[in-house]
Amino acid sequence: MKVITLDFETYYSKECGFSKLTTEEYIRHEEFQIIGVSVKVDDGETAWCSGDAEQIERFLHGFDWNNSAAVAHNAMFDMAILNWCFGIKPYKIADTLSMAKAIHGTEVSGSLAALAKHYGFGEKGTEVVDAIGKRRLDFTKEELFKYGQYCINDTELTYKLFGQLVQDFPISELNLIDLTIRMFTEPAIELDATILATHLTKVCAAKDRLMEAVKEDRKQLMSNDKLAETLGLYNVVAPIKISPTTGKKTYAFAKTDEEFKDLLSHPDPYVQTIVAARLGVKSTIEETRTERFLNIASRGPLPIPLRYYAAHTGRWGGADKINMQNLPRGSQLKKAMCAPDGYRFIDCDLSQIEARTLAWLAGQQDLVKAFERGDDVYKLMAATIYGVADNEVTKEQRFIGKQTILGCGYQMGFSKFKDQLKTFNVDLPAAECKHIINTYRTTNPHIAQLWAEGSAALTAMIRNKGTTLGVPKAALAVHGKTGIELPNGLYLKYPNVRIKKRELAMERPETVYDSKRGRTLIEKRIYGGKLIENVCQALARIVIGEHLLKISERYKVVMTVHDAIGCIVPSNEEEQALIYVEKVMRTRPAWAMDLPLDCESGSGPSYGECA
Repeated sequence: MKVITLDFETYYSKECGFSKLTTEEYIRHEEFQIIGVSVKVDDGETAWCSGDAEQIERFLHGFDWNNSAAVAHNAMFDMAILNWCFGIKPYKIADTLSMAKAIHGTEVSGSLAALAKHYGFGEKGTEVVDAIGKRRLDFTKEELFKYGQYCINDTELTYKLFGQLVQDFPISELNLIDLTIRMFTEPAIELDATILATHLTKVCAAKDRLMEAVKEDRKQLMSNDKLAETLGLYNVVAPIKISPTTGKKTYAFAKTDEEFKDLLSHPDPYVQTIVAARLGVKSTIEETRTERFLNIASRGPLPIPLRYYAAHTGRWGGADKINMQNLPRGSQLKKAMCAPDGYRFIDCDLSQIEARTLAWLAGQQDLVKAFERGDDVYKLMAATIYGVADNEVTKEQRFIGKQTILGCGYQMGFSKFKDQLKTFNVDLPAAECKHIINTYRTTNPHIAQLWAEGSAALTAMIRNKGTTLGVPKAALAVHGKTGIELPNGLYLKYPNVRIKKRELAMERPETVYDSKRGRTLIEKRIYGGKLIENVCQALARIVIGEHLLKISERYKVVMTVHDAIGCIVPSNEEEQALIYVEKVMRTRPAWAMDLPLDCESGSGPSYGECA
């Protein structure tokens, strides 16, 4: 199979560029224009073409895309142009940006310039800076030649980078990158503009009413204590951070505090409005996202933008300003996401995957067997907590059992557990929360022991020593500072993991590692239970990745959200497709044949109507 490396150069301006537009908006914009494209087949000479749309189309159709792997840096952009503008769908797609993210994480910037410098391949040019506001015919012959040389250089750097990154890169992960890019570049979900317009009207009216109410309390909301108190009335625990100035705990209510900004998408519209008012934002997330969906509906099918390996654990993340990972349950946006004519939408979710993975990794066999039998593990946990028979557990007690199983497996303390319950409008005494935490740990001693192994693994990484993590059947190798080797051949890394120096004698030493928030390097705290959470999430992500690839062999996968897969199937195959998808989702990976998996699925005309 040939490797075709390519790079597009396109018109951009202050108004028509990525500073104002998403990738989808930009490529579908009426002012969008291709200045030129450079293409390199295997290690051959890189060719540059600049001309009108017909000339570029003839040039591109001269390559054998049907039997080639197309490579680009930020392939979501280049492959969207290739398909949306020229109807070209390569046999395989590879993205060096995604590959670098999986290999380097936060250790090296994902830009082509930074990666080329890191590997010593050469330097990326700066001619693109001089091209702002210039359409193709605005370039002089000399300027266009230089721009072509700049584009050729980018393609050469991308080719060299791919050759470096592809060494020992897991084939399964290359296939997942291909699938992820195609969710965006080959969209199939139709948007119902009527549903969106109706929803937008209701959202705006509700927001205006709430904003009027909030205006009266504006001064109160600008007080940190009063804001925290107000959020508490809606069962929201105010986010806390360590002040870089005083070194003491303070409320995380700044515009740069991610946990606070996340409240803009809180299920309660009033909470959204309170936070929007404090941040000085004129619109809630629901309003802006609905507007964005409605605008996309006028341009074509909905591309699903996902960032491969967005999280430290390898999970996908939202992109292009329409984060598909946090659409609220029952959202009208989901109902507006429709399967095309002649198709049905299937949504299938792995059940309790993290809790199951945790029990398996820890060798907590009684819990593993309970999952295997299909027991109601929430009810069993509640019966143990409250000292009653299984059939005597109340609905309220089962809820506590559920929160215990899902929330306490990663060394959570009673205080945080109490706060977590408050978000569900359940306020238990501290003593009862202590009892619940102690009961969970006593009932699941192997899980508690796994936390200690997590701490030992951190120590090994700090000392650059090797060790293992998990019971023998599930053991993961820890390779010192390289990190924890995962079953897919990639590593869970903790860059510069270290013991943080104590500034005050009474402070407890903390283990931290380097992470990033945007472009800012930050210290992130890590401990045994948190490391185990990372590991379980990474393993769950590998499981869902294997299922994504298997389902895509038969049906078009259009999206993935956390531990769920969305695909479209022909209407006349709906019943057998559901059976097939569930069978795949219950298939255990070769590296964990005793990991009990289960799933829940539904189908319907739209994402929001899968039942």
